[in-house]
Amino acid sequence: MEKMPFTPGADAIVSTVPLPAQEPAAIDWRTGLPTLTGSLVTLRELRHTDAASLLASLTTEEVTRFLSPPPTTVEGFERFIAWTQRQRAAGQSACFAIVPRDSDVAVGLFQVRSLEAGFGTAEWGFAMAVEYWGTGMFAEGATLTVDFAIDVIGVHRLEARAALRNGRGNGALRKIGAVQEGVLRRSFLRNGEYLEQALWTILEEDWREAKAVWGPNIIVH
Repeated sequence: MEKMPFTPGADAIVSTVPLPAQEPAAIDWRTGLPTLTGSLVTLRELRHTDAASLLASLTTEEVTRFLSPPPTTVEGFERFIAWTQRQRAAGQSACFAIVPRDSDVAVGLFQVRSLEAGFGTAEWGFAMAVEYWGTGMFAEGATLTVDFAIDVIGVHRLEARAALRNGRGNGALRKIGAVQEGVLRRSFLRNGEYLEQALWTILEEDWREAKAVWGPNIIVH
């Protein structure tokens, strides 16, 4: 996730734009996120107690190279976690902790946030501790997240942005079936330099077709 939609000091601001009625979902995610379980990873709602492990996982040089600066203290992550819960209750975003199977330690996150009323178009992002790169946890967690965004929230178009220099991030998005639609010129400021970003999208109809061939089933409880 390159631009985390969270600003310390402004985290009490919650959008009051009314959301139009959507088709009833089996899960009312606004009251609390479900747990999504795969063979390698579990996605669950962030907890106050995740702050220390997220600080250790998401503030290394490798992880932050192409991200906007994350919180730098446990207290900062605690404020971020509280903000994600308020945003979820307001129906504006959903943020999952990435937890390896047979563990309860958060080592990253997936976040989906609305770009328009009703979540027709949404943006998603991710960050994960470097020691779990290349393990298959990203691909599985990303599939669970996209399934949730489309099947539960009702997203039609899901967008992601990755710096062109971020070969691993772009490769990961391509691997799960995202389509690169274009390049956003000098759109991301990092360390005093404006970087180009690739714009990647997943459409509901494309995802359903691909999932019928290779996508694992989402397990919700």
